[in-house]
Amino acid sequence: MTIPLVVVGCGGHGREVLTIARAMDAAAGRPRWRLLGFVDDRPSEENLKRVQRLDVPYLGGVAWLRDAPPDTQHVIGIGDPRVRRAVARRVDAYGIPAASVVHPAATIGADIVPGPGFVAFAGARATTNITVGRHVHLNQNATVGHDCTLADFVSVNPLAAVSGDCELAEGVLVGTTAAVLQGLRVGRDSTVGAGACVVRDVPDGVVVKGVPAR
Repeated sequence: MTIPLVVVGCGGHGREVLTIARAMDAAAGRPRWRLLGFVDDRPSEENLKRVQRLDVPYLGGVAWLRDAPPDTQHVIGIGDPRVRRAVARRVDAYGIPAASVVHPAATIGADIVPGPGFVAFAGARATTNITVGRHVHLNQNATVGHDCTLADFVSVNPLAAVSGDCELAEGVLVGTTAAVLQGLRVGRDSTVGAGACVVRDVPDGVVVKGVPAR
């Protein structure tokens, strides 16, 4: 039995999430998902054209989910953690459960139980004893080491590396090719800039960049 699935966000990130769902079906040799389409409150004309080329319909704004067919699940394809959190609160009010999608080319440890809405892109690696919250995104070729905690709405961007025993608080974004060294904490809603190297704890609500990150 297939699961009706709606992707929230038809920008580039959302369309990449769609490809993960399709890759899961292809690897399984049978359909797991019945892709209903995309919802997005403010899609650009260019993104609507790109969605059309994927042969998946644009359904309307996020409020479309309020009257979605029974058993529908959603996955949020929005890269910005704060926007993802705001959208999740809206969708939660409609009672639509979040699906997790993991690309078959991702490696996720057997003892990791991610929260709802987890997205792992191709090449993502998460090793062992990692606590993963709701709507966490591990992008292409991102790595997360042993014994880490990734709270709700964390994003680890492509080629970023999070070492073992780290804590990423809610809403953290680790930028492309950035590194967080062993045993450190990055505070709530903070951003680690692309290419930065975090060598000490990062407080809440700041942006750090550079090597070492400041």
